[in-house]
Amino acid sequence: MSTLRHITDLFDRLGSYPWWEVLFELALIWFVVYVVVRFVQGTRAAGALKGILFIILVVVLMLMILGGGEAFGRLEYIVNRVLAVVAVGLIVIFQPELRRAAIRIGEAPFFRSTPSDISRVIESIADASAYLCKNRFGAIIVLERQVKLEHMVEGGTRIDAEISGALLKTIFFPGSALHDLAVLVRGRVVHAANVQLPLADPSDMPDPGLGARHRAAVGLTKECDAIVVVVSEETGLIRVVQRGRLSPPLNAEQLRTELTARLHRIPPVEGKTEADDEEERATMQAEPADEPQRSAGESADDEQETDDD
Repeated sequence: MSTLRHITDLFDRLGSYPWWEVLFELALIWFVVYVVVRFVQGTRAAGALKGILFIILVVVLMLMILGGGEAFGRLEYIVNRVLAVVAVGLIVIFQPELRRAAIRIGEAPFFRSTPSDISRVIESIADASAYLCKNRFGAIIVLERQVKLEHMVEGGTRIDAEISGALLKTIFFPGSALHDLAVLVRGRVVHAANVQLPLADPSDMPDPGLGARHRAAVGLTKECDAIVVVVSEETGLIRVVQRGRLSPPLNAEQLRTELTARLHRIPPVEGKTEADDEEERATMQAEPADEPQRSAGESADDEQETDDD
């Protein structure tokens, strides 16, 4: 009877509030939960966060319904103290995700470059990528944005030369002293080459067959707002990586379109989310991206993503 009385009291209290106030609070709670779930979706934190929130929700509701601050006073006291510790623990556990959230909030357009600068960068990268793709020369090109990556340049080689397709082709030509690691582009300048990037955990990769270049691209973009262009040495496929997500294989023209959309931050069509636009572009690009590989006389099996470089 006590439990039933607590439930009845709970509904009575809800009925005493203005309906618009209850509706607003429910909408606000739903929005916050949706944003959090959408942010961690696809990461290792997703399962842990859902489990923790479910346990907390069940415990709190049980205490509210059964205890009401009377029957289980001591247990409620312990739970309240534990929740405070859990709140601090969540900050520690989800520190990488919170860091990425702060970075996304502060994201700005591509280093505040002018449209002509961005077009020059895109043309240079597309030109070099087409050449590298055709000859199957591996490459990884990092486009620095709002988050500075100066700490990664310490072990690399500073160049500080204006970007061009010829320069990128020369850097990534096999046998070059700088071709193995990444190139860092800052604005319209190739700031450094032979830059070592952090590798993503194998469990974060969508395909275990993807090699070190793709792991480095995913690992870096999970920690900052950079955009990375990867050319596979094994398959010759071109991909764009942002926020830890790999695009489908692209040809040179599709790479121009993709970089233009990302660097200019073209807003999605009204009624669509950014994720919807990415999914739509992936669907449209999946088949055409394979055509350049077939025209080069390669079999369908060679187009599979088995990059071991």
